[in-house]
Amino acid sequence: MLKISDDEMRSEDLVDEESIVGRIYEAIIDQRLPPGTKLSEATLCEAFGVGRMRVRRSLLLLSSRGVVDLQNNRGAYVAQPTLSQALQVFEARRAIEPNVARLAAERANGADVLELSGHLDMEADAQKKGDRRLAIRLSGQFHVKLAEVAKNEVMERMVKELVTRTSLIIGIYGAAGTKNCHDDEHREILTAIGGNDGDAAATLMERHLRHIERQVDLSSDRKQRVDLIKILSRGAS
Repeated sequence: MLKISDDEMRSEDLVDEESIVGRIYEAIIDQRLPPGTKLSEATLCEAFGVGRMRVRRSLLLLSSRGVVDLQNNRGAYVAQPTLSQALQVFEARRAIEPNVARLAAERANGADVLELSGHLDMEADAQKKGDRRLAIRLSGQFHVKLAEVAKNEVMERMVKELVTRTSLIIGIYGAAGTKNCHDDEHREILTAIGGNDGDAAATLMERHLRHIERQVDLSSDRKQRVDLIKILSRGAS
């Protein structure tokens, strides 16, 4: 039977499963954790300062959301979407996110539009400064924020998972320099939302998602080696 020390229990009070899941999500969206990366329990315990039970519960959550593959007698790995799975992810995004944009246009108030505009300003600034990692993160967050404005928690969770899976797909199949989104297309979507034009917002979102899909080369496969502790430990940037 696995025993957890007092020190582990004290540290686990500070870092819960959702915090661990969130940091792994962020590292995947930033494309710092490539597909196929082995997620060693011992290394994750060291990176997060928690015991094995908390790490195992976090990996189970990530597995249930399709972000991590748990393999018998081999351990946990960042998911590696197949070609078929990649196409399904884009298909799911086209089915869900235009409706998210439509609802956001119907339900957005002035404060929502102002917040989204500020977010896009940060995204454009990151692009201008060449901070690709931050730009990728902000691009993905924009889609999640639209679901927040749409006031639909179920859609918000689904969009977050789909954005994360898209980052995995780009991590495998994207050419060097590929990014998740174009901020000018985001601005067009926001303009439609600010005008409460649900039809335009939905149309622009579908077109935007097709642009994302077209920039992915589904014939390529890039591999990287990573340092989990450096990527996931507190204070990692």
